[in-house]
Amino acid sequence: MALQGRSFDFVIIGAGMAGASAGYFLSSEGSVLLLEMEAQPGYHTTGRSAALYSEAYGNAPIRALTSGGRAFLIDPPDGFTETPILTPRGALFVGREDQMAALDAAYAAGSEHLDTVRRLTAGEVRELVPVLREGYVAAGVLEPGAMDMDVNALHQGFLRGGRMRGAQMRQDARVAGLKRENGAWLVRAGDEEVFAKVVINAAGAWCDQVADLAGAKPVGLVPKRRTAILFDGPDDMPFAAWPAFIDAEEEFYARPEGGMMMGSPADETPMEPCDVQPEELDIAIAVDRLQTATTLKIRHVIRSWAGLRSFVADKTPVVGFDPKVEGFFWLAGQGGYGIQTAPSMGRVAAALAAGIDIPADLETFGVKAIALSPARFGAGQP
Repeated sequence: MALQGRSFDFVIIGAGMAGASAGYFLSSEGSVLLLEMEAQPGYHTTGRSAALYSEAYGNAPIRALTSGGRAFLIDPPDGFTETPILTPRGALFVGREDQMAALDAAYAAGSEHLDTVRRLTAGEVRELVPVLREGYVAAGVLEPGAMDMDVNALHQGFLRGGRMRGAQMRQDARVAGLKRENGAWLVRAGDEEVFAKVVINAAGAWCDQVADLAGAKPVGLVPKRRTAILFDGPDDMPFAAWPAFIDAEEEFYARPEGGMMMGSPADETPMEPCDVQPEELDIAIAVDRLQTATTLKIRHVIRSWAGLRSFVADKTPVVGFDPKVEGFFWLAGQGGYGIQTAPSMGRVAAALAAGIDIPADLETFGVKAIALSPARFGAGQP
């Protein structure tokens, strides 16, 4: 299918969750083209995410973005999705005696905006997740409002909604050239060339590489591998309603998943951007950590996978125009929070890219453009 026109207000590089959400909201502000280098959008990170919506997870800017998107996720626009995006789960942060400081920090972060977060004794923790070892867990912090997320429903909702608003998308369209001329960008992708007033860099782990094509300084993005495994739950007790349980220092996490259990060693191994695959060592570490903390017997790993979570040094997303390269907009560094923050991140990106203020309701939650700006660590500086 041919493109309808060769000139766009916004060309978004990457159609994962970041690019899809930005495209959805930006399509009300102007013409949009999404360029996806793979045959299917969301292949590398969005499609491999085991997302949990937790307003207690992440630093202050992440928590603000997460809370600001709750209303959208609970009650999306008509026709956005046929299935709920959020379903009840709960998140239980657990700690050993030597992790009490980390549990205190989790409680302080979670209770900043939530009055439902509460501390639990070791006995109360084990009532919720009986497989946690009695001699391992000393206390816990419960966020009862945390929820499972239907990642595909959210991603497809953004893509479908963007198309309904006039956004176009090209797949198998790796960007090979970016050139600024006559106040616009000439974008070469696949076998086509298009013009854009604004280029939005939402290429995930490849964002610094895209920046190099545009002549922009990198923001120091580091892709990190995260491994997950799927295994059978205990056959002697019901577990489908257990909350997700997360080590206070994120040494592991696990939760029920489709009649089985999903777990991770919460690894963060720096990688070059690639089609990342799980390593046998990380799978073994996941099994060991889970069996150390619980009485679970993981005799067989049903499936394993890995994804890339890309961070900058302060673990805060990079959203805003490059301070030196005209018309080049960053939407990068979502780390492990890109799914739960997607509605807010898309709205913020759309507003800033269109030259308007961040929505007032998001400012109320504490979302600030200056905290997200690429200028904060010298992007584009000499």
